Amino acid sequence: MKAIGYTKSLPIMNPESLIDIELPQPIATGHDLLVKVKAIAVNPVDYKIRQNVTAEDGNYKVIGWDAVGEVVAIGEAAALFKPGDVVFYAGDLNRQGSNAEYQLVDERIVGHKPKSLSDAEAAALPLTAITAWEILFEHLAIQQQSPDSTEKSNEVILVVGAAGGVGSILLQLAKAITGATIIATASRERSQAWVKKLGAHHVVDHTQPLQPQIEALGVGPVTHIASLNNTESYFEAYTEILAPFGKITMIDDPSKPLDVMKLKLKSQSLHIEFMFARSMFNAPDMDEQGRLLNRVSDLVDQGHIQTTVGKNLGIINADNLKAAHRELESGKSIGKIVLHGFDQTKINQ
Repeated sequence: MKAIGYTKSLPIMNPESLIDIELPQPIATGHDLLVKVKAIAVNPVDYKIRQNVTAEDGNYKVIGWDAVGEVVAIGEAAALFKPGDVVFYAGDLNRQGSNAEYQLVDERIVGHKPKSLSDAEAAALPLTAITAWEILFEHLAIQQQSPDSTEKSNEVILVVGAAGGVGSILLQLAKAITGATIIATASRERSQAWVKKLGAHHVVDHTQPLQPQIEALGVGPVTHIASLNNTESYFEAYTEILAPFGKITMIDDPSKPLDVMKLKLKSQSLHIEFMFARSMFNAPDMDEQGRLLNRVSDLVDQGHIQTTVGKNLGIINADNLKAAHRELESGKSIGKIVLHGFDQTKINQ
């Protein structure tokens, strides 16, 4: 099968940083599905792994953690899907990634692809949807409500880094199934328009002091913060903005230690979201990810959630993946980068 991999961690401008290869097709056993990959999305975790994790001796490392594909075989313990089902998922950080024609994935972290989206459109959703859902409803414990409800709650969410992949789906989920007031941060005109389109009630500029901008909105104290990037730059401001007993959830890796004791005076709490935790440690509730993906799929097909594709770079090959990595590493991408389909030309190894 065709795949894109690497043997050494190299800068993305190096021709060997990602290369087209051929690998044996895997075999499904246990709870695994064998999926024929149709489309993928690229995330910051892809380039972070490529930059820092070298392949085992004599092997290629295949990365990628967002995919849509068709189930072509199932393991003997699999019972949730059947061959022919079209699915979407983020996968497991400890296993071969989705930058390949065929991939094994545990059925418990897989959902049915939204019927109303193309393969490429659906590929943009799994990793960020799981991350956003776990931030909102597991860590921040935001109250869920029916998509048809117009009732407003007293919850006020500040979403920092709202124009990126996670922010783009988090805004939509918060708008669709919570009654919270949503404040997004964005500095560029294009980013501001994007987050408003996706559900932000208010937008503030993260390059300027946050507290006076938020106070000027007159929406009451911030009760929850989703910190999606640069947490170390805003952490002290968070403790000042956030109400007593308020919650912060972060997903990034701060470059310097956070002074968590600043949270004590208001009895605030800090949570860290890592969506691979369930699959990496075979958590007893692994199937929660499958359930939430099916819930997201339903919300898409009901018209409450839209794809977060920012750019489609074409077929799945090394050149296009390198272009995706370069753009993500620049830190200026909006929405998700997707690729779809494989060139069927034989690779000479």
